[in-house]
Amino acid sequence: MNIRSILLAGLLSTVAGAALAQTPAQMHEAATVLDTHFDTPANFGAEGWSIMERHDVAVDGTQVDYPRMVEGGVDGGVFVIFTPQRGRGPEADAEARDHAFVRAGEILQMTAREHEHFALVTTPAEAAAAEAAGKKFVFISIENGAPVAGDLTLMDTFYKLGVRMMGPVHFANNDLADSSTDPKGPEWGGLSEKGRAFVARANQLGVVIDPSHASDQTLDQILDLSTAPVILSHSGVKAVYDHPRNIPDDLLRKLAAKGGVIQVNAFSGYMVDVPRIPERQAALAALTAKYGQRRDVAAENRDAYLAELAAIEAAYPLPRANLDDLMKHILHVVEVAGIDHVGLSGDFDGGGGIEGLEDVTTFPTLTERLVAAGFSQEDLDKFWGGNALRVFAEVQAAAAR
Repeated sequence: MNIRSILLAGLLSTVAGAALAQTPAQMHEAATVLDTHFDTPANFGAEGWSIMERHDVAVDGTQVDYPRMVEGGVDGGVFVIFTPQRGRGPEADAEARDHAFVRAGEILQMTAREHEHFALVTTPAEAAAAEAAGKKFVFISIENGAPVAGDLTLMDTFYKLGVRMMGPVHFANNDLADSSTDPKGPEWGGLSEKGRAFVARANQLGVVIDPSHASDQTLDQILDLSTAPVILSHSGVKAVYDHPRNIPDDLLRKLAAKGGVIQVNAFSGYMVDVPRIPERQAALAALTAKYGQRRDVAAENRDAYLAELAAIEAAYPLPRANLDDLMKHILHVVEVAGIDHVGLSGDFDGGGGIEGLEDVTTFPTLTERLVAAGFSQEDLDKFWGGNALRVFAEVQAAAAR
């Protein structure tokens, strides 16, 4: 072969390689994109709000709906039954139980009503089948164990309704466990006896345990007791930003050794210093008293509401985390725990969202950053959904054994 032929062959090889190379957008589309913590069901009861209509985070504050999931290449999500910790005792337990049943019913109604676009799933295989059929798959989780704290047999009831992930605790301590953020500090030194029974029953049922809001001691004990991996569905790492909701490296390594996954959270308050401004809080409370919650503001009052909200934001601005901050958490997890133990949750419709990652339409932008950082298609497949789906499968297989 002469020099000219060699050069031509090399050029053709380079062109062929370039043709095979995928863009970040194509790589994003190729991955199964799963967010493990959508608080979107909180919107289902809002008058006139439909998940099938495109909304605007700048208008009603919501971050997830079907049109935006399509635009963001999002294949599915873990839709959350969130119950605030309003009290303890028989009356509070019954109130929490009933609240969770209502929210569960709203999720089931949505997936039944929009069955051409959404599919309720309980296993990774069902999720894959839904994706292949062109539908968005919906897992259900319970955030805060208050609905079952009074009677752990309710875990079986919610399981029958389709719940496959449960978190024992939220912002405040409850009858199951200590929270990472209760101002009173630890009550149980981790898990209560009932909390230990919660862990055991979750393992028996094949329910993924989500200790996202749990104290470090609670997480440590769950990792010791659980016979299956766990998922931190929306959390960060303390080595990057020191906040009680973020986990230290020793527990990050222990989580990985257990086979678990941390879904890095896009929540400003857990990533940068966000000062508390009493005047801002008072102004926002007055705005809510005047118009109602943002998602509930009547159409005829929308412009006035947004103008007054903008004035408050201008008068009392708060710093916001950005994609650089998020990447620091992601890269730290990869370094300490490995690519097999990292994922993402925007904590959308639950207070999440940072500059550059405002709603689900912006997920491809994060993929661009990940590709620029050197992550491959195989890495993206794990990061965007593969790792979390692996844990679901392993938890369910452990229960079957």
